[in-house]
Amino acid sequence: MIDALPEKGVAGEQVLAELRELRGGDLPTHGGRLFAYVYDPAVDGLDELARAAYAVSAQVNGLDPTAFPSLLAMENALVGAAARLLGGDRETVGSVTSGGTESLILAVKAARDANPRITNPRLVVPSTAHAAFAKAAHYLRVELDVVPVHDLLADPPAMAAAIGPDTVLVAASAPSYAHGVVDPVPEIAAIAAERGVRFHVDACFGGWVLPYLRRLGVDLPAFDLSVPGVTSISVDLHKYAYAPKGVSVLLHRNEELRLPQYFAYAGWPGYTMINPVISSTRSGGPIAAAVATLRSIGDAGYLDLAAKTREAVSILADAVTATDGVRLYAPAETSVVCLASDGVDLFVLADELAARGWHTQPQMAYADLPPTIHLTVTASVRATAPQFAADLTAAAEAARARGPIELPPLPPLTPEMITPALIAELAEGLGLGGGDFSQMAAVNSLLNAAPPALREALLTGFLSLLQRPVTQ
Repeated sequence: MIDALPEKGVAGEQVLAELRELRGGDLPTHGGRLFAYVYDPAVDGLDELARAAYAVSAQVNGLDPTAFPSLLAMENALVGAAARLLGGDRETVGSVTSGGTESLILAVKAARDANPRITNPRLVVPSTAHAAFAKAAHYLRVELDVVPVHDLLADPPAMAAAIGPDTVLVAASAPSYAHGVVDPVPEIAAIAAERGVRFHVDACFGGWVLPYLRRLGVDLPAFDLSVPGVTSISVDLHKYAYAPKGVSVLLHRNEELRLPQYFAYAGWPGYTMINPVISSTRSGGPIAAAVATLRSIGDAGYLDLAAKTREAVSILADAVTATDGVRLYAPAETSVVCLASDGVDLFVLADELAARGWHTQPQMAYADLPPTIHLTVTASVRATAPQFAADLTAAAEAARARGPIELPPLPPLTPEMITPALIAELAEGLGLGGGDFSQMAAVNSLLNAAPPALREALLTGFLSLLQRPVTQ
């Protein structure tokens, strides 16, 4: 247990030693064996540079750019770089946010507030759109219209049919997170433009690598601001730009489109609050670290990292195709390898891979889509991909020998029945009471069997169980 407020201060070296000991229990953020959450280019010295740059501006506050013009210059530089990469021009403007979710919330806010006469604004997204759109709709009281996809891609005719007089924004993915496929952006953009509706491209996940993959000859559709009808696009720099966590960019085609994104308030006796993003006070540390990362790697460096990523994707996809019991679920055309079962229990397979040092991301069934395993592939995976191929075969054989998870009979549950006491009982029964999350097949099988609303309630309860301080 950590006492964050001891009676007397603790020496700095001891504090750092304690933090390092805690970090020892985390999944590896480097080494090409974690296929979610982190993005590793395997570039020597980059971490040290980013940390030093972070320290330079850690105490700088982005609340007032007139007080700290250094941060304004850095933000404009990042927006300019993203605009050049993603088809922008002299009219393109943007904002630096804390991450993809904030970028998407702000895109929805700008669209909603640009239409004040619409009292019941609506957002149209394909069913493969990131869950952050649902979060934005929930926070901003915008109705969410989810349109079924066709062959994992947004369906332009179905999207067109969903657009109504109250629609303020249409969105698509480039690529979708779950499967790594690029929606037909030009077709949807044309529909949105014809209807006079804003169209946002969520390129948060892979937007920084897609332009380089296209330069390498990968056949991908146009997706950015070069496409007529695209009014905004978002890209996370802490993903394939390999910057430290906490930096995304939201671009708008022009300043008029961006203005409704801002929040201003002068109706109190303090300073007039004016914010382009959700946060007021913002540390300059992540922004400085992002600038240092981009300048250090450079355009040619990102092209090389994309080539390594593409090679790794090819090796992993070939391994899946060659392994009995699994199959590719989606074309491995971007930076994602998505596999489905062809005879083995995927959740058992994920545990078997974890036992061999490979940490994947199981995805639950949704509508008529089966459960899958998602692999986010980064440049660092190029060095480890050949070993993964051998371990995947061994893990599949072990999963086949273990057989599928057989859940015990469960009482019928509804979200309203989920209580802290029930969650604690379930966690103990599933072996999670001690905080060991290495064997998750039974847990994932239970979640997979639950309807989405019940799954949400179960996971909310479990996270609440974890996020409780130990009291003395």
